Amino acid sequence: MRLSGKKWIVMLAVAGLILYMGASSCLAASIKVGAAINLTGPASTWGQYHAKGQQDYFRYVNEVKGGVAGRQIEMILIDTAYKVPEAVSAVRKFAVQDKVDMIATWGAGEGLAAKPIVQKYKIPTINYSTSWEILQAPIRYMYLPFGSYRMDCYAVLEYIRTIHKGPNPPKVGLLTYNNAYGRSIHKPSQEYASKNNIHIVAIEEFPPKTVDLSTELLRLQRMGAEYVFMQMLPAAIISAFKGADRIQYNPVFFGTWTSTDPDFFELGKGLIRNRLKIQFPGGLPSDKSPGMKIMKDLWKRYKTVNRFDASYWEGVAVGMIMERAFVRAHEKFGRIDRETINRAMESFRNEDFGGMIPKITYTAGNHEGSFKARIVQVHENGTYKPMTKFFTPGREKPKLLR
Repeated sequence: MRLSGKKWIVMLAVAGLILYMGASSCLAASIKVGAAINLTGPASTWGQYHAKGQQDYFRYVNEVKGGVAGRQIEMILIDTAYKVPEAVSAVRKFAVQDKVDMIATWGAGEGLAAKPIVQKYKIPTINYSTSWEILQAPIRYMYLPFGSYRMDCYAVLEYIRTIHKGPNPPKVGLLTYNNAYGRSIHKPSQEYASKNNIHIVAIEEFPPKTVDLSTELLRLQRMGAEYVFMQMLPAAIISAFKGADRIQYNPVFFGTWTSTDPDFFELGKGLIRNRLKIQFPGGLPSDKSPGMKIMKDLWKRYKTVNRFDASYWEGVAVGMIMERAFVRAHEKFGRIDRETINRAMESFRNEDFGGMIPKITYTAGNHEGSFKARIVQVHENGTYKPMTKFFTPGREKPKLLR
């Protein structure tokens, strides 16, 4: 059967429309990010605000910037309940079923357990917990957003050495969870202390569900610990303060940047006082940096938080790093997928995030991001005051601020 000229024109037009629609659909496909985060397990407020910060920032990119290269960012969120098997299951789903372009994992144990799946499917992944063990070889596809807990240990101990008075070495006790997250400060602290005339007098571990830490603190007190360095989440730190008051123990308390969350200041009224200092590797409102201006814009737009919060901050920071990786992948390779995102991240050289976090460099052999720290005083009213300038622990001495 012969077709008339008009029918041929119509058929060609239809075929062209189908091809155009298919191409447009392909171009408009979202950039998929899987996030396996603790939303309901112990200390889940950290995870909840991580998720909210990351979601808010992606929403900001989609709504204000029009996405990345015209593509929207889609975040697929799964609750791990702070359980390693749940995290492993979520990451496997992201890899096989959802076919995501990038992943965020959460806890130290969860990240370590998910690492083989990440490396099998070659999916660039940022772990919220900065446990240094995650970057033990092989490091392929696993990233930290900034310096590991090794950096926290060096920074805290160097600060203690700087402020300590008297002829004798400072006596430090470690108080931590008995899991991968808690133990991540043990080895680095012991190594650094042994080389820098600091005495680790005792290490006290406890299960995350422990509600009374009086016994552990009493042992540290008897060992003469003048400083207590903690690696545990905010609710446990409140328990530590209660226990210290109960036994009339007044050491100087230090923590890592995971020490506070929105609940911390409500639960800690009358307990926090001014006895907690932390290593905090990021921007603060007092810095008045471009990164903090974006944070304040997010507060106003989405009203998830109404003031600075460390857990929300990290969620935004992880979102920023991911977005930058997508942008660089498109700029350098003309496409955004697992392979190009990973290659783009390994090309980061002093990537500037407006003071939100220190400048980031990733290479094929180093996925730690940065190694800049500072010590911050946590106040009971929810504010944070820098006690030092940013410094490189192990290479520079902290410069104290008044």
